[in-house]
Amino acid sequence: KFSDHEERLSGSEREEDEDDVEAALKKEVGQIRASTEQKLRRFQSVESGANNVVFIRTRGIEPENLVHHILRDMHTTKKKKTRVILRMLPISGTCKAFMEDMKKYAETFFEPWFKAPNKGTFQIVYKARNNSHMSREEVIKELAGIVGSLNPENKVDLNNPQYTIVVEIIKNVCCLSVVRDYVLFRKYNLQEVVKSNKEGIQQNPSSLTEEQNSKVVKPETEEEEKSSKEANQENK
Repeated sequence: KFSDHEERLSGSEREEDEDDVEAALKKEVGQIRASTEQKLRRFQSVESGANNVVFIRTRGIEPENLVHHILRDMHTTKKKKTRVILRMLPISGTCKAFMEDMKKYAETFFEPWFKAPNKGTFQIVYKARNNSHMSREEVIKELAGIVGSLNPENKVDLNNPQYTIVVEIIKNVCCLSVVRDYVLFRKYNLQEVVKSNKEGIQQNPSSLTEEQNSKVVKPETEEEEKSSKEANQENK
């Protein structure tokens, strides 16, 4: 038989144990909630496996619309809003980077843009990182064939296409997207899209016409060179 003092002690110990259990439960629930919130985060960084490439996973957002909105704003305002990001490309679908897997996946993936009655002009841009077993020519040829099979009215346009099919190979993963205004937004280059047309021409002298280039590099004839020397002598 316990004394009153011993009963009071045992009661307080039970309360402490209950407090400890309750605190442990609250802590565990908090950890689970934090883990769930992290999984459901709107933007989450994912290891890409390639140098200088950052992959951001989105939730509840269409990547093409988001990136197009950002580039359109920068193209309109000409305000530079980033110093370290060079290009921003949306990725709408991924599959294994093997030709058969890519062909099978692309047949369904391209339907919203190119399957009849939908149609449009297009080009394909390809880049591979940390991958040497894929052939650029083969990939472009096969994907262009799939687009053509979805609707014969889909035509290739390398100058100003309605749609640009972006193919990014990173290790053994193929990343695909279909974007608009690829030429207008300078290949989705955030550094170039804020520049004015005049700045673009000055920094890219290769954009001069053939006639302009011929005038720039045309050597002087003997008579022109002689008259030029005489004029310089008179000036002196």
